[in-house]
Amino acid sequence: MPVTELEYQDPFGLLVSVILSAQCTDKRVNMITPALLTRYPDAHSMSEAGESGILEFIKSCSYPNNKAKHLSGMSKMLVNEFDGKVPSDPLLLQKLPGVGRKTANVIASVLYNKPVMAVDTHVFRVSERIGLTHNARTPMQAEEQLTKNISPEIIHKAHHWLILHGRYICKARKPLCNQCGLSAFCKYYNNITKPS
Repeated sequence: MPVTELEYQDPFGLLVSVILSAQCTDKRVNMITPALLTRYPDAHSMSEAGESGILEFIKSCSYPNNKAKHLSGMSKMLVNEFDGKVPSDPLLLQKLPGVGRKTANVIASVLYNKPVMAVDTHVFRVSERIGLTHNARTPMQAEEQLTKNISPEIIHKAHHWLILHGRYICKARKPLCNQCGLSAFCKYYNNITKPS
């Protein structure tokens, strides 16, 4: 079964990792989070750290100042409004600083198996290329089409199928069509192999 490549031990750890992963590789996030979460293992401890305390651990991440601000604010809100626990409802998750729709859907699907679809750049590109979406111009349009067309029982897994497929097979510049098990059904592959 496909799973996130972010390493985490608990819901708070995954939330921190997903916030850090914006415009940053999972590999880099996985290098940063062990020390950060050893020092601040839960919302209570991180809420007391202050932005400067968090920043010390995440300097090698992209946009560290913004992410330190988000992590500090997120932790404080978790403590003050959610008793330190990560909510399961995507709409409640989106109230947290640093948590947009995509992040909320990742958390809800990975932790709570909610039937939601997180659309990042890989999912957006791959779903259109394969033919799972049609002329989606925004991540929201892609999410709506994917949610409509993928069974609720498996949609929480589909994000990972698409993201991993985009990272390792259906690459942006040079897709490995000869290694892809979806070629027979793929809109892109069928277009490039059509006789002229």
